[in-house]
Amino acid sequence: MTLIEEIVRVVLIGCGATLVMDIWLMFLKRIGIQPLNFAFIGRWIGHLFHGRIAHASIGKASPIANETSLGWITHYAVGIAFAFLLTSIAGVAWARAPSLGIALLVGVCTVAFPLLVMQPAMGLGVAASKTPTPIKNCIRSLINHSVFGLGLFLSAFVIEWISR
Repeated sequence: MTLIEEIVRVVLIGCGATLVMDIWLMFLKRIGIQPLNFAFIGRWIGHLFHGRIAHASIGKASPIANETSLGWITHYAVGIAFAFLLTSIAGVAWARAPSLGIALLVGVCTVAFPLLVMQPAMGLGVAASKTPTPIKNCIRSLINHSVFGLGLFLSAFVIEWISR
């Protein structure tokens, strides 16, 4: 497999895993559990470009043009970055013969990013400590990122199956 083929495969794995997570989030929304508004991610990223890292409340920060689109693009870019993280840990050969364990482990570990970086920067506190239900929110994040880990495995498996 050429370098370009490897890169394309990992990008597709990241997009697929993020899509699996999005399907999970749509299911949660359908049963009445409100997921994160991706416009807030876009708002946070937009403010980063203007030098503002942290907010008392991202919901009260001034809106950014096209923040919803920016939020979705960021969401998928992060999913792709995490797929590259997985293949840098497990090796590119993992993408040709994926195993569930390392994919789930990486998915679970990715929860550190929202809990320790994004939530504090958006005014929610470390591990959602400034929300009314921090433990519930942390568990929900852990489940969501576990689903992402499952998505990494499923995407790699399907891509390898199709490419045979």
